[in-house]
Amino acid sequence: MEEQDRRYERYTVGIICAIEFEMSAVRYMLDKEHQCLPRKRGDSTLYILGELSGHNVVLASLSGGQGKSAAAAIAKDMTRSFPCIDVRLMVGIGGGVPNEKNDIRLGDVVISMPDGQHGGVVQYDLGKQTENDFLIKGFLWPPPGVLRSAVGIMRSDHRVSKNKIPEFLSVMFQRGDDVRTSYQRPHEESDELFELGYRHVPNQVTCEKCNKTKVIQRDPRELMPKIHYGLIASGDSIMRSATNAAEIGGRVVGDILCFEIGAAGIMTEYPCIVIRGISDYADSHKNDAWEHYAAAVAAGCAKELLSYVDPQEYSTTTESLDFDG
Repeated sequence: MEEQDRRYERYTVGIICAIEFEMSAVRYMLDKEHQCLPRKRGDSTLYILGELSGHNVVLASLSGGQGKSAAAAIAKDMTRSFPCIDVRLMVGIGGGVPNEKNDIRLGDVVISMPDGQHGGVVQYDLGKQTENDFLIKGFLWPPPGVLRSAVGIMRSDHRVSKNKIPEFLSVMFQRGDDVRTSYQRPHEESDELFELGYRHVPNQVTCEKCNKTKVIQRDPRELMPKIHYGLIASGDSIMRSATNAAEIGGRVVGDILCFEIGAAGIMTEYPCIVIRGISDYADSHKNDAWEHYAAAVAAGCAKELLSYVDPQEYSTTTESLDFDG
């Protein structure tokens, strides 16, 4: 029993995803997968275990539902079962908020980082309306220092060399045609950003019948995923209005780069970093065409970020385990 407990204690990184295909993308990025450990009493979550960039990691998804409460429950169960987890990442997809300052495209990545008075993630649906403004309430932990430092070095490296996401995707696609087909990048023509306030044609799955004169013309850009750093807005529902997204950005007095679901539930309890691949523009034109690719680039970004974190910083050993599957 003591030896089994030590096996749980060898895992120091927890990665939580909202949806199965997000977790599968991270799973495809693993350098090695480990056999599952028996469930701890009171924990019904199924975990995937493995090694990623030298770290022993635990993966889980919110299979029972999305939102802050589901994310918080998974994080607590994971911490009880794997008590030595020191680093937590929430990885998956989100809705980007491009503007003149931030040229965010579908397939880019946003990493939560502190900006002004906010720790990286803002719970935009919890606040108080005053006479002249809307005040965000509640406190969300900023990313732990070890991850902020890692992001700083990675960001500096990317100023002089390209990120490694395409390299990791190339290795991932070698797993087979099914993986490549599911997670490959959609055609660039489907990356359409419509004018603020122009709503999607009702009852249409695609934007084929939307008014193309309302598409914002942007300069061509290389297909390399770009990583953006800053504030992420978190709530309990999908943002489907670019007008509302812009208005919320004004509330928090900062540039919101991305909207997502669930991260606030974790960050009220634990320091965490959020990595979101951009699959839509947080507007009514949302569709699922870019979701799998966005999940894959987020997973690749998580893998690269962890390569900047020294496993030996933790007191618990992170040596490769001897019960690989």
